[in-house]
Amino acid sequence: MSGEPALTTSSPTTDVAASAGAAEVKPAKKARRPSAKAAAKIIEQRIGYPFSDSSLLATAFTHVSALKSARSRADSYQRLEFLGDHVLGLIVSDMLYRAFPKADEGELSKRLADLVRREACADVARSLGLDEAVKLGAVGAGAGARLRKSVLGDICEAVIGAIFLDGGYAAAAQFVERNWTERMRKPVRPLRDPKTILQEWAQGKGLPTPVYREIERTGPHHDPQFRVAVELPGLTPAEGVGGSKRAAEKVAATALLKREGVTGGGDA
Repeated sequence: MSGEPALTTSSPTTDVAASAGAAEVKPAKKARRPSAKAAAKIIEQRIGYPFSDSSLLATAFTHVSALKSARSRADSYQRLEFLGDHVLGLIVSDMLYRAFPKADEGELSKRLADLVRREACADVARSLGLDEAVKLGAVGAGAGARLRKSVLGDICEAVIGAIFLDGGYAAAAQFVERNWTERMRKPVRPLRDPKTILQEWAQGKGLPTPVYREIERTGPHHDPQFRVAVELPGLTPAEGVGGSKRAAEKVAATALLKREGVTGGGDA
């Protein structure tokens, strides 16, 4: 009929498409990054020290590439790293002096060098999860990852310098003691070859150079086992077993040093 309104039809497919279109109008919510203040709090929790001057903490994590001008290098971590390097050395020296009362200057120096080297500092930074907090300039993802890895040790020293400026020696010492005590008591590698230590000890006693003698070789040709004795005049020989003559000699030297109560080798 002419007076009736025209009818419109729609297919189920059209209705679904319209509904989908309407749903797509709402933009997806983006995950919010933590504010600078919140990020700083996270880092402080990992470090175990709350800063009074937050700018020191920010500077400790700022790489020179993130600065607007090369002339403002003083605003990067480098000055704090310089300070932290020396503060770390003093604190670890004090720790070693108290922990190893029988160690001589040579042993203490070797232990110190092992504990304050860049790799050790980088290991501490990684254990605290500080690598992602490093502020870099515009670099690619791969380059940024490599750069963070290369500067981690420096960043750790900068953090120590920042804590020292903000809270004094006691605060810096607490941080270092928390993160270096276990490393100090369990060195990653022996400090000196036991054969060298035994020879020096023998010379100090007026004895000749130790003599190593192969006693026995057992096992197949591709996997031999050597038994070696080390001899010094007036002392009962000590024996050691190893997969090579040199390894067996080290074991024998270590056995003789332990029996005679000589310290200064790989064991504290």
